[in-house]
Amino acid sequence: MSEPARPVLIQGGMGVGVSGWRLARAVAATGQLGVVSGTALDVTLARRLQRGDPGGHLRRALACFPVPEVAERVLGRYFVPGGSGRDVTYRPVPRLGLRYSRARDELAVVANFAEVFLAKEDHDGPVGVNYLEKIQLATPAAAYGAMLAGADFVLVGAGIPAEIPRLLDDLAEHRTARLSVSVAGAEGHTAGIDPVELLGHRLTPLARPRLLAIVSSHVLAAYLARSPATRPDGFVIESPVAGGHSAPPRGRMVLDAAGEPVYGPRDEVDLGKVAALGLPYWLAGGYGTPGGLERAWAAGAEGIQVGSAFALCRESGLDPVLRRRLRERTAHRALQVRNDPRASPTGFPFKIAEVEGTVSEPEVYEARPRLCDLGYLRSPYARPDGSIGYRCPAEPVDVYVRKGRPAEEADGRRCLCNGLLAAIGLGQHRADGYDEPPLLTLGQDTAFLDGLPDDHSAADVVAHLLLGALR
Repeated sequence: MSEPARPVLIQGGMGVGVSGWRLARAVAATGQLGVVSGTALDVTLARRLQRGDPGGHLRRALACFPVPEVAERVLGRYFVPGGSGRDVTYRPVPRLGLRYSRARDELAVVANFAEVFLAKEDHDGPVGVNYLEKIQLATPAAAYGAMLAGADFVLVGAGIPAEIPRLLDDLAEHRTARLSVSVAGAEGHTAGIDPVELLGHRLTPLARPRLLAIVSSHVLAAYLARSPATRPDGFVIESPVAGGHSAPPRGRMVLDAAGEPVYGPRDEVDLGKVAALGLPYWLAGGYGTPGGLERAWAAGAEGIQVGSAFALCRESGLDPVLRRRLRERTAHRALQVRNDPRASPTGFPFKIAEVEGTVSEPEVYEARPRLCDLGYLRSPYARPDGSIGYRCPAEPVDVYVRKGRPAEEADGRRCLCNGLLAAIGLGQHRADGYDEPPLLTLGQDTAFLDGLPDDHSAADVVAHLLLGALR
């Protein structure tokens, strides 16, 4: 099988379900790289099945899973014919952890398979999947499911993806694949998957997807490129204005008058040094307007990655009401996007779009009961007795303190897991009647709507960005 051509334009993998299969398929159908977000696909699949799988798309994908009995077990656990309705509490899914769980791995593999399968339907364009290195416990099973569906690219950011090349090599051959897991106070822990044990037999070898490491430093790029064991197939070089998580400034954190991190000369990427590594690279963050592609080419890049313009298009997974509200505020230059150094439990700065009715509003944030019931951003730690516990700065403060951390670490933290699910219409309705409020993220360069039609499509964005671009 020939390798997919290098794309000029990469559609960013955004949020939980914002870059869903519909968006990725629409972009890939134009010949550019459509990307699904691989974050928390297990819970999004489970909740959509509990909603009755409108349109039957997920069941169509699961009917093509290579080991039918695995997909049938997932359907049996979560599918509700006719749907459970918005006012019913969703059934929980197994939480990430170091202890083995067959049900958790089956759900993750099947969910990632379904998302990539649907994104690749009815066209020959390239499709990728985006993962956060920070969520180490999820990656082996998730990546295997995406590869079973034929993902062409894997993109990994929010960390140092040094072990991902070996992981993809092992998964392509259905070998047991493992990643090191950071455990506070202990070493030597890993998370992994044994494909043969999980599926019951060894399948034929898979095509190994190309790996793009999302980085914000030429130093990190050089570190990854230094050895065949850690070298990706290319880089996405992300600037601090890109949406979602961004790398913290190098050195001591300094905040401006608005309380946002200050980036300086040490944070500027030397693209000459990146080019010298001999690997293709794409530029992201502030390139989503006409002329952005030409600027990237002039800097030696293969092309650009764009997120926010796609986040607000018709095929986006955002709740339509929230998407319309974001569009209107952005079009009128009334949207404020804050790079909040405290919001994310990861400790990375996180862009929060300030929209009424979301947890960007202090009163909405304060009214939300603190809890961590999804746990994708929990961190494992060693207890005094040697057992493993899990903690998250967004959980109740007293609980976090009992787990050995200072209370000030929890100050201002938002529950990204629940907030991002609510942003795509899958927020939890709790037994006491409380509905999870949404959390919205977008890039800080909001000029991307200029020249796009109202209620634009993904194809409109591609045409807009490529307009007049000549090599």
